Amino acid sequence: MASPKPAGGKRGATGANTPNGTKKKNPDAPPEGRILRVLKWALVGVLALAVLAAGALGILWVSTPIPNPNKDFVTANTHLYFADGKTSLGMLSVQNREMIDYATIPQTMKDAMVAAENPTFWTDPGISPTGILRAVSSLGKAGGGSTLTQQYVKVLYLTQDKTLLRKLREMVIALKVGQDVPKEEILAGYLNTVYFGRGTYGVEAASKAFFGIPAAQLDLQQSIVLAALVNAPGLLDPANGKKQAADLLERYQYTINSLVKMGKLTEAQKAQIYTALPAFPPIKRDPRFGGTNGYLMQLVMKELKSLGFDDATINGGGLEVTTTFDAAKQDAAVSAAQTKVKEAAGKKDASQLHASVVSIDNATGGVLAMYAGNDDYVSSPFNWAITPRATGSTFKTWTLVAALRQGVSLDKQLKGYTFTAADGKPISGETSGMVSLQDATTNSINAAYVDLTTQLKNGASESIKAAQDAGIPGQSGQAGWDQNIRIAMGTAEVAPVDNASGYSTLANDGVHVAWHVVSQVKDRDGVVVYTANPQRTLAIDQTVATAATDCLTEVAKTGTGRVVGSLNWPVAGKTGTRYDSENKKTVSSWFVGYTKQITTAVNFVAGDSGNENLEVYSPGFYGGGYPAQTWLLYMQSAMKGLPVQQFTASNYAPTETPAVVPAATTTASATPTASVTPVETTAAPTPSSTTTTQAPPPVTPSTTQTTRTTQVQTPTPHPTTAAPAPTPTATP
Repeated sequence: MASPKPAGGKRGATGANTPNGTKKKNPDAPPEGRILRVLKWALVGVLALAVLAAGALGILWVSTPIPNPNKDFVTANTHLYFADGKTSLGMLSVQNREMIDYATIPQTMKDAMVAAENPTFWTDPGISPTGILRAVSSLGKAGGGSTLTQQYVKVLYLTQDKTLLRKLREMVIALKVGQDVPKEEILAGYLNTVYFGRGTYGVEAASKAFFGIPAAQLDLQQSIVLAALVNAPGLLDPANGKKQAADLLERYQYTINSLVKMGKLTEAQKAQIYTALPAFPPIKRDPRFGGTNGYLMQLVMKELKSLGFDDATINGGGLEVTTTFDAAKQDAAVSAAQTKVKEAAGKKDASQLHASVVSIDNATGGVLAMYAGNDDYVSSPFNWAITPRATGSTFKTWTLVAALRQGVSLDKQLKGYTFTAADGKPISGETSGMVSLQDATTNSINAAYVDLTTQLKNGASESIKAAQDAGIPGQSGQAGWDQNIRIAMGTAEVAPVDNASGYSTLANDGVHVAWHVVSQVKDRDGVVVYTANPQRTLAIDQTVATAATDCLTEVAKTGTGRVVGSLNWPVAGKTGTRYDSENKKTVSSWFVGYTKQITTAVNFVAGDSGNENLEVYSPGFYGGGYPAQTWLLYMQSAMKGLPVQQFTASNYAPTETPAVVPAATTTASATPTASVTPVETTAAPTPSSTTTTQAPPPVTPSTTQTTRTTQVQTPTPHPTTAAPAPTPTATP
């Protein structure tokens, strides 16, 4: 008997009508129908998004005209102000720019720039789709995928913001410029406006700054160098150091290889120029940086870079930068240093005697004043205030802190007489017997501090740690920072600005606030884009810090620094004199002192190397002499109008006294004295290659202190000639 046929049609049909007239799904039906329906709706969605995107781009295209190409660019001068926000410190201007026509620019320069920045420039529409995708994916980061046309558009019309909207506007304007403006005109405009470094915009100014010639005279190698610099001007200037020169060579070689690929250079030509950069003439200093303010401006520019501002924005972004420098205090620092240098030099050459002064607002860490030790940045660009020098007995303070941390009493008795130390070498004493730690500090007795360092647990390393905790950069292995029992005698090299910062930590009862020179930054529209808010870190226990301050006040009252006692404010501080016994010369002389409000460091050095004999100017040249006098003269002006504030009272209670380590031998003692005397050295110091008051933020307890790194520089008699460093000498 035959099987009945299914109602509604043939076997295998996809479905049948239900009583209500709808199709009933057949579970045996293949999935192709469902897939097609999904694909259909996906396609509809994509088309809808495409229409919306096209509409949005159309609106963006219509609503984005090509702006005035020069309106903002030529007026975007960056202004630097003193702490009051009104008194001008200086100006960083884009006016170091000279326009030249396309025909005047050498073909080698045109080819090199295209090869370095955009090899497809002559054929692309002004944008690079793949480059844009890379740039969008890396928004907020360095780098990007901009064509030469896009870079030109960004320089002239747009901000430096790394946002998607800015990138889209850049793309639209670049496409319009690519359609409406001849390629030759775009390239000429780019070469006349792009930033090359050294404050120069455009190839004409850059050619004169880097090679001392007009752009029309550039040869092949010089053209390639300038094209290579555009990639990162501040990081590729060979005048800034060996690393920068090496990085420039790498970019220079990249540009050469690109020229070869473009057919603009043969392999034979490449071989002749590939391995080395061309010669650079001596740098001509920008007259805008003339006088003593030039050193401050350079320091501000360096800090702005560390805060993330690029060279183009710093030099031509129309910023308004309020610094921490107080105009009146700056004048006082310059006057005090120049007065005392002239007095010390007498009839000798005062230009070879350098007195640096750094003054810090203890509450904020802002540098109130800085005298670089030279009078004119253009003629003498070296800044001694940020250059590490041998600290002499100012380093005793950190051995004192190390001792207090270990519970040592200020009444602890130490050897003040001459004896043979644990390192087997004699140490000259200044008394006939034992002295207290307080007296050893007050009168800066070297023998007692060598004895103390020997008795402390890890005395040398703990002294270094105390300095580091206070905010002084430096570690074992650096110039003079060797871990030995004579560390307190001051072989360690520290910049005056860092020495002031370290002592400021003691004035703040152990709270460290990193020094800085930028208070606030506004963009060209007056919007505040940066406000200094340095972290306050509890670096040294308050009990220890106040005990150290209490001890150091005696230095200013009755000790080696007693000349500053006439300030009529509570003062604590320390003298320091570094004597090279083998070469028989005093190479560094200090006074670092503080009131509750202000800490100031003064350092004297001599000669182009900063390592010549100060005794040419005055026998001994002790820290209690001209350095302390300079400190006093400055602080008498700086403290005017400020209330008398007492230091926080010390409640330090000693907990232990290290056991006395017998001396190997005892030799004849010296007569007691209350003045600083030159000290023996384990190594002659050599040059290291280195406000407005606001409510302070909360203190952050910390056992490790992050310190600011001081600029590294090498003393030179001229901008391009390095002075030889003296040979280290050992103590006999």
